Amino acid sequence: MSVCRTVTKYHWIVRNASLRAAFATTTSTTSPKTSHSHATSKVVGSAKQALSDCIFPGASINCGGFGLGGVPETLLNELAKTDKASDLTIASLTAGIDGFGLGKLFEAGKVKRMIASYVGENIFFAEMYFGGKIEVELTPQGTIAARMRSAGIGIPAVDYADYSSLRIFIAFSLTLAHFTLTLAFYTPAGAEIASLPRETRFFHGKEFVMEEALPADIAIVKAWKADTRGNLIFRGTSRNSNPDCAMSGKVCIAEAEEIVDAGELKPDEIHLAGVYVDKLILAVDNEKRIERLKLSSTDKLPTISSGRARMVKRAAKEFKDGMYVNLGIGIPTMASNYVRSGLHIELQAENGLLGLGPYPSTEEDADSDFINAGKETITPIKGASSFSSSDSFGMIRGGHIDLTILGGLQVSQNGDLANWIIPGHICKGMGGAMDLISAPNVKVVVTLDHIAKDGSPKILSECSLPLTGKRVVDRIITDLCVFDVDKNGDGGLVLVEIAAGLSIDDLRERTGCDFKVASDPLPLMLEGIEKEP
Repeated sequence: MSVCRTVTKYHWIVRNASLRAAFATTTSTTSPKTSHSHATSKVVGSAKQALSDCIFPGASINCGGFGLGGVPETLLNELAKTDKASDLTIASLTAGIDGFGLGKLFEAGKVKRMIASYVGENIFFAEMYFGGKIEVELTPQGTIAARMRSAGIGIPAVDYADYSSLRIFIAFSLTLAHFTLTLAFYTPAGAEIASLPRETRFFHGKEFVMEEALPADIAIVKAWKADTRGNLIFRGTSRNSNPDCAMSGKVCIAEAEEIVDAGELKPDEIHLAGVYVDKLILAVDNEKRIERLKLSSTDKLPTISSGRARMVKRAAKEFKDGMYVNLGIGIPTMASNYVRSGLHIELQAENGLLGLGPYPSTEEDADSDFINAGKETITPIKGASSFSSSDSFGMIRGGHIDLTILGGLQVSQNGDLANWIIPGHICKGMGGAMDLISAPNVKVVVTLDHIAKDGSPKILSECSLPLTGKRVVDRIITDLCVFDVDKNGDGGLVLVEIAAGLSIDDLRERTGCDFKVASDPLPLMLEGIEKEP
């Protein structure tokens, strides 16, 4: 069950009297982009004042935050009641929830188009989407972050002719270059606005899809601490896309929970240099809700006799000592509770943390600035590190993650994966999955029920749902068995383990394609795994 809770542990503060006085007198009539001053404070008295000379109907706004973490609440609350804020195009990693943050903009009718990777938790937004009242451009999470960052560092990603110029190529499945990722004005018949096919290029024998940079008229971000020069420090996973977003705007407005005088922050403490920030306000709205309060004392797995628990424990068997691992929502994340004794792995969350620890023990220990990719409260282990979304997906795309385990809706005999949309019924978005499964050298393991609720098989000769990736899956773990996949050849599926009490014929009846059998007899799925104490 999702739990939203207000966090008041960290209060906003202006540290000294002279700085507090600045809020009453500071004005801004021109964008600092045109004239930087080393001596002039970037502090503006309020969100209304900061937005007054840069917001206009039809503006594009890149917004920092992931889920409810690192969301610029003060600025979003002001935008929701600003008359000039209309027909907006908003780009953010996720669409938030009802009645909070971005949700207030949707409910106020301010947004014409939303660019996001995941929209699953906002019920009002989903109703707008399926009712044809908002344009939605679904883009992989890591791609959004990279496009924002590219806009801020001068990489347009559009020029193929000049091969000496800098450009960025975001790699994901070849098939995605040939159909739309824009699903706008949804109707039962499908999307009414289709995006153009992406250009592709081959590098070292692999095909890549080119994505253009994602600049914005305005960037709005949330920091934990700032100085009057606009230098920003973020905290935990609330950093997420905020640095990438800040770099992408013609005008960047930052809100911070605490503002100090220039010089009080050490140079090597600063996460984002003030050169990217044009205006700075004190964050006066700091609910900092927790979307999913998850405590270790309440995290009870199903009994070992259930198929769900069987998948969880079998997935944990994939962990090898020293691995860097990314786990998807649900069963993959639950598998981390069964890391074998003496085994050391480091868990990575694509929202910006390497070294995820257990859920907090009590509600008092829960911290809204430390969440996993499922928006659940977590704790960092000793030696953990936090970073931006673009850095997070950079380590994924660069091949530095050894294993990713994620859920699926369908998998084909050749390793195609579908896990982000059921047209006309469910459209949560692809999140970070497309970036994760396309990374080089990563082992991709998919967990899913063998049979859908309607009795149809989920493992097929060809996926009937839109693909997340083509020939990307190495291993399939279901509640009934384990398949290895020949994703690089034509070998198809090989059955390597089976659940107790089932026969090979039972599996053939419940699988939508042919498969080979590794051995007779087959090892049992939980063989060698200790039962739950």
